[in-house]
Amino acid sequence: MRWFLTDRTTGRYVVAQWPNPPLWLWIVPTLAHRVTGAAWLSWVATAALGAWALLELVRGQSPFRRLLGAAVLAATVLGLLG
Repeated sequence: MRWFLTDRTTGRYVVAQWPNPPLWLWIVPTLAHRVTGAAWLSWVATAALGAWALLELVRGQSPFRRLLGAAVLAATVLGLLG
């Protein structure tokens, strides 16, 4: 199971890390939307989360991160369709 959580190039565990720009672009508008209720902030947050998920799916440092990206991307798309 260790292989699932480690970076193949360094062997270090990669489960969580400091948020990258798309994730910050999801966090800030999500909080602002909850405070202000402005609908456009929800759209910005959704687009940023989709971008983050796609980046994790394609360039995630471990199989866990790539699987997490796929799951979040699927949930985001299903949320937009539903």
